[in-house]
Amino acid sequence: MTIGLLKLVLFIQNSNSLKEKRMVLHSLKAKLRNNFNVALAQIDDEDKWQKASIAVVGVGKDAKIINSVLSRVVNFIENFNKVNLIDYEIELI
Repeated sequence: MTIGLLKLVLFIQNSNSLKEKRMVLHSLKAKLRNNFNVALAQIDDEDKWQKASIAVVGVGKDAKIINSVLSRVVNFIENFNKVNLIDYEIELI
């Protein structure tokens, strides 16, 4: 069994309040859950309007598959027009 952890740092475009930030993150989280069957949580930067740190976790039998899923999550976020990906890190356990 392999556990994959993806840590993301995002810049949220056109966010002028925490409410707008939550709306964008809610939409993004729902799309990632539905498309990739992963678990997500905001792990830092809760009080900043335009920055978010998110952890994405996937579990599976094969490390290659988990790495592939998390890489596709990164690609999806890079193409999501409401956020900019600042940094990410993938860790397999």
